[in-house]
Amino acid sequence: MKKLFLSTALLLVFGLSFTSCRDTKKAEDSMEDAIEATEEAVEDAADAVEDAVDDAGDAIEDAADAAGEAVDKAVDAADKTVDNAANAAKEKIKEAGGN
Repeated sequence: MKKLFLSTALLLVFGLSFTSCRDTKKAEDSMEDAIEATEEAVEDAADAVEDAVDDAGDAIEDAADAAGEAVDKAVDAADKTVDNAANAAKEKIKEAGGN
């Protein structure tokens, strides 16, 4: 009876130790997988941020170009208006002086 009890206890100890080692390996694998997934997620997030910054920079450049073109057009229109007004004033002066 003593041998049966000791043999059973020995089998239980071996069984638990092998199971616990196997669980440790699974836990280590799970942790490594989680670390790799986290690293990939961080890299993806960094890439997304970089793309967003690039897109924002492009949008700012486009807006600046459009604003510059609008200012140039406004200046050209103002020049034409001033020229037209000056020519009209010259003509009126000529007409007034000629009468």
